[in-house]
Amino acid sequence: MRWPWTRRDEPVDLNRSIADPTLAALFTPGGTLDLSGIPVGEASVLGLSAMFRAVSLISGTLASLPMPTHRGKDDGTVETVASVFDDPDGPDGQTVFEWKETMIANAVIHGRAYAMILRNEAGAVAKLAAVHPISVMTEEPTIDEIRNGNVPVGGLWHTVALSDGTRQKMDARDMFYVPALSTDGLYPWGLLTAARSSFRTSIAADRAAGNMFVNGAMISGLATPEGEEDITEDVPEIKRQLNRNTGGPDNAGMIAIVNRRLKFTPWTMTAVDAQFMQSRSYQIEETSRWTGVPPHLLMATEKTTSWGTGIEEQQRAMGRTVLAPWAIRFEHRMSRLLARPRYVRFAFDQLERPSPQVEQNMLINRVNAGIITPNEARAKLNMEPIEGGDVLRNGATQQPPQEAQNAA
Repeated sequence: MRWPWTRRDEPVDLNRSIADPTLAALFTPGGTLDLSGIPVGEASVLGLSAMFRAVSLISGTLASLPMPTHRGKDDGTVETVASVFDDPDGPDGQTVFEWKETMIANAVIHGRAYAMILRNEAGAVAKLAAVHPISVMTEEPTIDEIRNGNVPVGGLWHTVALSDGTRQKMDARDMFYVPALSTDGLYPWGLLTAARSSFRTSIAADRAAGNMFVNGAMISGLATPEGEEDITEDVPEIKRQLNRNTGGPDNAGMIAIVNRRLKFTPWTMTAVDAQFMQSRSYQIEETSRWTGVPPHLLMATEKTTSWGTGIEEQQRAMGRTVLAPWAIRFEHRMSRLLARPRYVRFAFDQLERPSPQVEQNMLINRVNAGIITPNEARAKLNMEPIEGGDVLRNGATQQPPQEAQNAA
């Protein structure tokens, strides 16, 4: 992954469209500008366990799916062909899984994913080098540029801050750009923008938890003298006797005797502590709302009552309502880089594969119905092809060899 922007002492171009959501939030009546002093950035957001789990689930699950390039043929069939997306960053860069995971994670967190387009001598796309969104500023062309006919391909300029301190202005010919949800077609909404207030609350809760465990009272109870007895000089000895006679597994179920009249008060969780723990659980629900990942996948199972088929349906729903929109967003943008009629598709059938026995029966039925060839079925089961296995069978007139022998 590239981080072209390494210099931080340069002036930053603060020109923004009036439609920029961050600018609109600044001038909203009542305001959303937070003065709490809690920074919200990529590192602090991914430091939240639930958010890291949710982002890694979305990006990692989609990255694990095959992403073949297809080409439609004149006879209506489709064939798989090679393209730059078979190894987007080249043999010396990120692996295919790493590239997909990085790009999808950037789109989820920042609402934008970028990759520099490197072309070969023939002008074809040879490599797509992922660029961190913090290094790129996307903007629409100015009025003067439109009047002069200097309109960027794709409708947007992408200004990249390079490590040597220079800036390079690119359009869709040199920059692969995948935006997230946008209300104006220009400025997308990422989690860092839309969920900033929720993140501040979660980060503050994590800090409070850390301070509570580091600086808070972690004792089991208080032992105080009965009546007006003075035990000042004997405190070390009393503490030693209490720890020896009550602490550790060897004293489980034993009767403790201490040669002093003492009153023991257990240290219990206060109502404030209980509310704090509830707020920590609420963070998982908030993360689930923002990302669409079901709570049980974020390791929150105390409220899950529908196991078995219920959990399976929830995961299928996540595939349709969360993973599929992100996949389609990338498919459409990637297909634009390919010459028609070539296009890219995520193989979602790998995500919802049934049990081995059910899958085998389904393949047998499809082969017998003439939908797929025997060798296509064997390939799905990671088996070697057989001779004559590339011919479709007609279920009405042709039977598999074994069935034909049984019928005879």
